Amino acid sequence: MATYVLLPGFWLGAWAWRPVTAELRRRGHDVHPLSLTGMAERAHLARPDTDLETHITDVLDLIRYEDLHDVVLVGHSYAGSVVIPSVADRMPDRIGRLVFIDSGPLPDGMSQAQFSPPEDQERNAELVRTAGHGWQLPPPPWEELAAKAPEPPALPDGTYERLTRLSTPQPWATVTTPVRLTGAWEKLPRLHVLCSFGIEHVRAMAATVPAFRHMADDGWTHRDLPGWHWPMFDQPAELAAVLDEAAEAAEAH
Repeated sequence: MATYVLLPGFWLGAWAWRPVTAELRRRGHDVHPLSLTGMAERAHLARPDTDLETHITDVLDLIRYEDLHDVVLVGHSYAGSVVIPSVADRMPDRIGRLVFIDSGPLPDGMSQAQFSPPEDQERNAELVRTAGHGWQLPPPPWEELAAKAPEPPALPDGTYERLTRLSTPQPWATVTTPVRLTGAWEKLPRLHVLCSFGIEHVRAMAATVPAFRHMADDGWTHRDLPGWHWPMFDQPAELAAVLDEAAEAAEAH
């Protein structure tokens, strides 16, 4: 049995992991999907000062108070870019393996907002100002977003309705807070699950773009799971199988 902590990206909560959680538990694992502060059933806790540090503390406290060890720490998108490296940097003795779902660790001093192209940064900041009360990034129109994918995802009936109904605005300070890392996390084994981009793209970008530099480091294992950026919705069983393998690799390590 392995221990997993599952963290979603923007706008989502623990509910997004439900099929993956169920499959991992069916396989006998201990699974802890987490809604970060201000998200999903914790939306009522959102405040203008809810920032990256708040979300890091959420995870550190879960691991500490549940007394979790040898954790397979899984982060999707934003959670992979800045949350799980920060947690592992502060509590490396409790982490067995880091799993980045269609994301990668940003370098010290960079925020999630800075990862986006300038035009996206401007558009998001305007959305926050006009539709997010000045401190929240509203969820996207999910069906329109999926239609823009190179290959629109094959999703179970009702997925778009569920995404629209359950998604919550992202506290903007979580997006603009720079990540602060000492490098302790880099000693841990890492799995990169690639969905909307492939390893060759990662390597090409890592050679020229500072935001990708950690993705070219040693210590990585890569798994391709081609599809939508949100594989917990279009490929939950396949994603659970990859995570199950990650636990076996962590035990072998």
